Order: sequence, then structure tokens, then C-alpha cells
Amino acid sequence: MILLVLLASILIVTVTIYQYGEQTDEYNIQRFNRKESATKHDIEIELKRKTTYPVTTNNLAKIFQDRIYDIAYVHKLTVSIYDMNGHLLKSSIPYNFDKKEGTDLIPEVITELANNSNHKILKSRTEKGITYQSSYTYINDTRFKRIGILELQIAQDNEEQKQELREFISRLLLVYLLMFIIAIALAYFLSSYITRSIQTISEKIKETRLNKRNEKITLNSASSEINSLVDSYNNMIDQLEDSAVRLAKSEREQAWREMAKQVAHEIKNPLTPMRLSVQSFERRFDPKDPDIKEKMSEYSDTLIQQIDVMSSIASAFSDFAKMPTQRREKLDVVDVVKHSLDIFTEDYIHYIPQESEIHANLDKTQLVRILTNLVKNATQAIKKDESNPKIEVKVASEGNNVKITVSDNGKGITNKNKELIFEPKFTTKTSGMGLGLPMIKNIIEAYDGSISFTSTEGIGTVFTVILPKT
Repeated sequence: MILLVLLASILIVTVTIYQYGEQTDEYNIQRFNRKESATKHDIEIELKRKTTYPVTTNNLAKIFQDRIYDIAYVHKLTVSIYDMNGHLLKSSIPYNFDKKEGTDLIPEVITELANNSNHKILKSRTEKGITYQSSYTYINDTRFKRIGILELQIAQDNEEQKQELREFISRLLLVYLLMFIIAIALAYFLSSYITRSIQTISEKIKETRLNKRNEKITLNSASSEINSLVDSYNNMIDQLEDSAVRLAKSEREQAWREMAKQVAHEIKNPLTPMRLSVQSFERRFDPKDPDIKEKMSEYSDTLIQQIDVMSSIASAFSDFAKMPTQRREKLDVVDVVKHSLDIFTEDYIHYIPQESEIHANLDKTQLVRILTNLVKNATQAIKKDESNPKIEVKVASEGNNVKITVSDNGKGITNKNKELIFEPKFTTKTSGMGLGLPMIKNIIEAYDGSISFTSTEGIGTVFTVILPKT
């Protein structure tokens, strides 16, 4: 809109100046033609009068001795009379008599006039902003014989017309300036009206998530194109919610299937030795054997041991499946961590609290579980042949959070396993079910906290836990 208004104003001003110039030139030519026609008519009348001088070339100066001034005054132009050779005979400017030399017609004008079919030529020149127009025609006697050359000259001062043009252009520019300002205002409000709706849509799209309920867009007033875009977005939200429900259902089913496979696998492991023990006892059972009581005791211990293994498997899966219940209480984290480490007998475990006391509202049991699981994993990561094993546990306060780090100089985590470290069932150990880190990750995230790690293979691993104090 702004560009169109600007281009329109430039084009109209350009056309106006061009048109005004053409009209001015046409007006000046028509005005000069009228004056020329009237002046020639007066000269013809003067030549037809009965005078004491015959109408010849030599008598032209005498015939128009005084009359030439009246004619020039009446028609407001300069009248000059030349003989057929271009010598000045009489002019309405008196001082030209004293300076005849140099005022004669140039030969080119005489030749051009003779060769012109209309026996008339027009010349113009501009000096100091004033345009001088001159016409050259023949003077005929009563018998239409050429006896001289008539030059009529008029000074066209267009300053008044130019001033009018400047005033008109200034008024036109004021009008277009007003239109330009109005166009800017309209463009601003129009673009704001359009972009406001687009901004709303953009913000909603940025907030769209698969794992939460998304709100539809409602616009009170918008263009049909924007309404079409909003309808498409709202339809997409409906489809997204349906897809999210189906995906969540599919993930739950897949998770339960995987969990069932894992449970079945873990239960089969102790069942095999239990079956072998029963079969062995059945073959070797002899009531008369004097060592029957010792064998029965050995057999019972084997079965009880495998039953305990199955019980621990069931407890582990049960603990992982249910969301840990939080029992928040005000704790001294420094003290709780210290007592959590007392169960470990390794002398290479070092506790380094950064402050004497750090208070936070946490579940003591869950905090202990987090610490013991991380430290246990660190001890298992230490190589048996490590000459200088070292595990450091640090506790510090960072604003409204508690920061706990557990670092070791063990074998580290390979790049391939880093992405799987918090996945259920994943483990690099020969024993265990791979539920420890996923379980404590669930506990930490339930507090709106975070757990992360950095590890270099062959150098060690550092786990960092961030828990809010409140």
C-alpha cells in the first residue's frame, strides 16, 4: 500500500509537470500567433493607406517612421523591418538605429525563409530565464510583391506560470503526504490485525506437545484465510490427541509385555536349580540312610535359597512398578548421606560435604536408596586389579537445590551404553535385573529433580543428582 501510494504520487507529479510544460508552450505559441496575425494585419492596413511615399523597399523606413512604435506598443512586441538582403531598415527599439551594424539578419535566416514553403519561420532562444520567440515573414506591397522582411519578437517570461506550478505541486505533495501517512497507519493496523492472529497461532503451535492436553485456538474476528488455518490446527489437535491416546495405550501394552517377559525370564533362573534339586533328592532319597537328616537339611537350604531369590525378584519388580510414595520431612542431608555411607566397608569411599548442614524437605528412605544405589554401582565399577581405587561423594547447596555427586575412577561407561543407562532391564553386570538406576530416576523426577552423568571409558564416571530443598 505504501509503495503504491509513493509510486502514484511520483508518477502524478511527473505527469503534471510534463503536461503543464506542454500546455504553457502551446499557450505561448498560440498567444504569439494571435499577436503576429494582428500585427501583420495592422502593417498591411498601413501599407494600403494613401501616403506621400510609394510602397517600395527604400520607403519602408519612412512609411513606418512613427507608426512602428504604436504597433509595437499596442501588441506588446518588438517589430523590426529588413530589406530583402537582411539589412535593418526600421525597428521599434530606437537605439537600434545608432547600432545598425551587427543587427542585420544572418544569411541562414534569409535562405531558410526563402526555401520555406509557407514563407515563414520561427526561432526561439532563452536568455537569463526568459524565452524570446521570433517569426520571420515577407512584407508585400499592394500587388503582393515582396519588398521586405518582417521580424516580430516577443519575450515570454514564464516565471508567473512556474510559480503557479510550484504552488500546485506543493499542494499536491501535501495531499499525497497526508495520503502517505494514512497509508502507513492503515498498513500498520492491518498488518497488526493479521499478525496478531498469526502470532496467536504461532504461540499455540510452539506450545503443542504430544504428552499433554493441547488447547484449541479460538479467534473472535479474523479473515477467512486465518480461520481456515485455525480450523486446520484445531483438527490437527484432535487427531494428535487421538494419536497420543493410541500411542500411550500401545506403549503401556508394550511395557507390560516386556515386563512380563523379564519376570518370566528371572523366575525361570531359580526354578531350574530347584527342579534339579528335587530330581536329585528323589533319586538319592533313602529313609534307611543314617545321614538322611543332613541331606534333608541340605536339600531344604537349597530350596529356601532359590525361594529367597524368587522373592527378591518379585520385590524388585513390585518396587519398580509402583510410584514411590513420598513422605517429606525436614532432613539434614549432610547427616543422612553420612549415615547412608556407613553400611559400606570399603576404605576408598570418601565423603566430602561442602557445608556442615544442608536442610531440605525429602523422604529419608528414598534419599538413602538413591545414595546406596549410586555408591553400590560405583564400587561394582571399580576394577578388581585397580591399584588406587577411589570413590568420592560430595554434597553441596546450590541456591534452592541440593547437589549430590558420586564419582569413581572405575572402568567407565562405553558410548554405546550411555543412551541405555536409565532404561529398565539394561545392565552390564552378570547378575541383577537392571532396575536400580531407572528406579532412582523415577524417585528423583518425582521430586522435580534431575540426574545426569559424565563418563570416560577407562577413567571413571560422575553421577550428579539435583534435588529441590522444598
